[in-house]
Amino acid sequence: MNVTVQPSKINGRLQAPASKSSMQRACAAALLHNGQTIITNTGKSNDDLVALDIIQKLGAKILSQNDDCITVQGIDNFTPLGDGGINCGESGLSIRMFTPIAALRSSEITINGKGSLLTRPMNFFDEILPQLNVAVQTTKGKLPIKIKGPLEPKEIIIDGSLSSQFLTGLLFAYGKAVIQPTTITVTNLKSKPYIDLTLFVMDKFGYSIQNNNYENFIVKPNHHSPFTTHHYTVEGDWSSTSFLLVAGVIAGNVVVTGLDVFSTQADKAILNALRDCGCRLSIEENRIEVSSHPLGNNGLKPFHFNATDCPDLFPPLVALAVYCNGTSVIEGVSRLAHKESNRGLTLQSEFAKMGVEIKLQDDLMLIYGGNGIKGTTVHSNHDHRIAMACAIAALGATSETVIEEAEAINKSYPNFYEQLKMLGATISLP
Repeated sequence: MNVTVQPSKINGRLQAPASKSSMQRACAAALLHNGQTIITNTGKSNDDLVALDIIQKLGAKILSQNDDCITVQGIDNFTPLGDGGINCGESGLSIRMFTPIAALRSSEITINGKGSLLTRPMNFFDEILPQLNVAVQTTKGKLPIKIKGPLEPKEIIIDGSLSSQFLTGLLFAYGKAVIQPTTITVTNLKSKPYIDLTLFVMDKFGYSIQNNNYENFIVKPNHHSPFTTHHYTVEGDWSSTSFLLVAGVIAGNVVVTGLDVFSTQADKAILNALRDCGCRLSIEENRIEVSSHPLGNNGLKPFHFNATDCPDLFPPLVALAVYCNGTSVIEGVSRLAHKESNRGLTLQSEFAKMGVEIKLQDDLMLIYGGNGIKGTTVHSNHDHRIAMACAIAALGATSETVIEEAEAINKSYPNFYEQLKMLGATISLP
């Protein structure tokens, strides 16, 4: 579908959407707990729905569900269920986290996805799973994958440079299966805050994992009672909310509630860029308020930001940098190649259509801001964060902006456009 965004002023208050990073991890933990789990503030994005479908395919049961709460009956032991297979949609976290978990089963299972996930490298599983006695067959290093376990936890060394999500999957699988303390050694680990989130969720479910400076992780047997009912509340999402916060800088005033300023989520670092650019920013324990600079966008300063551990911030940061007077620099471009699109190149090409110059220089992205932005037709490239970045940048454009394939937002933030409209933005939906 196409969405049209008019230049707009916004003002209002919104609740942060649920974090899909937190929700998907809670689903994995609920699957592996052989008792009941009550999850509240549940997410409704495509990635969240995929995770719920996967855990049911692997044996969990949904006992009750409403708009804000779901009760899951987990499994005791993995038993052969027949190979209906599981489909991870376009969720990179689901494919990397649930593949080691599914490998705990003793029967063969096919794991697939769709869209951009079909092009992402899966060589990690070819290299690591055979070391854990799992038979694995990828399609030239990509999906679909066939695996046959059961996975046997062993002391291994893995490379964490491509994504921390592979480690997240192994930690969950080891947590369920170890019978004695077992060490996973990691080299070149990226996105450490996401591992902090994994460890936080696992701790809530009774797992004991010793983190030795992110260089090795000692996973100990989980002795939590199977009769315990766990309660887990999904956090507000810093990743999606970063777009709302930047929209407040660009076009008026936004108050967001439901964010934990003490969260382990990596994208909480958006606050550093907001401080550096000179906008008006108020931070309280459960309330973040962001407003335009008193002098308007003419008062915004360029910033230098290292996004190596939080690459999902690139799109909102680019939209912010467009309105800063000078050249902003974002580090970590190498982390963008294997997202829903090649985000470095996609941001460069789509913002060029809006009259913004972006240069990619080794691991740096340079955004030349302060020269205005024009309304035009852009394309999401089937990437949810590209669609949202273009939408908020368009709030301060010279004329209307049309976003093609705008439904890409459903992956993470299905009601994004509706929420912008609630803040006063003029947006035309089909």
